[in-house]
Amino acid sequence: MTEDNHSVTTEFILTGFTDRPEVKILLFVVFFVIYLITMMGNLGLVVLIYMERHLHTPMYIFLGNLALMDSCCSCAITPKMLENFFSKDRMISLYECMAQFYFLCFAETADCFLLAAMAYDRYVAICSPLQYHTRMSMKLCVQMTTVIYIMAYLHPIIHVGFLFRLTFCGSHQINHFFCDVFPLYRLSCVDPYINELMIIICTGSIQVFTITVVLISYLCILYTIFKMKSKTGRSKALLTCASHFFSVSIFYGSLLFVYVQPSSVKEEDEDISVAVFYTLVIPLLNPFIYSLRNKEVINVMKTIMKKNKSHNSLK
Repeated sequence: MTEDNHSVTTEFILTGFTDRPEVKILLFVVFFVIYLITMMGNLGLVVLIYMERHLHTPMYIFLGNLALMDSCCSCAITPKMLENFFSKDRMISLYECMAQFYFLCFAETADCFLLAAMAYDRYVAICSPLQYHTRMSMKLCVQMTTVIYIMAYLHPIIHVGFLFRLTFCGSHQINHFFCDVFPLYRLSCVDPYINELMIIICTGSIQVFTITVVLISYLCILYTIFKMKSKTGRSKALLTCASHFFSVSIFYGSLLFVYVQPSSVKEEDEDISVAVFYTLVIPLLNPFIYSLRNKEVINVMKTIMKKNKSHNSLK
């Protein structure tokens, strides 16, 4: 009990998207299909890169880790969301909230650094192809990946740790489809100013650094592409860069909108619509954007399919 005789809240209700039964069924089917495609696409890509030795290069190692983190993001959010479509109480405990946010923040932080690492890798490959194997060695790739996971591990610990300074009393309804920190801040009886400040400082610093690396890398890549004499090579490179940059722009744009913009100027409905992009849409699109436009990955998939066909015909 608090001093003003209000009970402290340790459980919350996730309101989700809608209360209309007919719409719930449709949304459940849509999001369940998205979840299946996301998991199959991302985990399939991880297995493919792991099994094929000639894909054990920095670019594909970063891509495999990106797919793994997209799977982690989807697993952190979607199962509970799907359960709540048919749950009567839609309850989630405070510690479940913290765990859900931790794994989401872990995956999104890793994604930010992995996208920056992938952009730098493409910059070296396109702008300095003769120096690629010295500037992007496997040792450097492993070191970068290790640092990325250390940062991804530490970043959410800061925000989850600061959640313990808050007390939740009164309303226990979270107007969201998952347990994000800003809806929790709105329910806090303690001023969450310090928590919001840490979000802006930590998340803002990570996003500014990684966005800067991505922008500089792509600007250098574009400059190199426009100097190409072959029109065919130029158009292919531009199409690949455009699709990659489109995915990166949606990802960073949605994160900047939610976690760096002051909460006082945001509406809750805006949080939900933007969160759909970086928790559901981007993990779904990334395997198609980064792998199905890649000839090497497609060739490996064709080879595996041919082997399976010949193996089945022998049977």
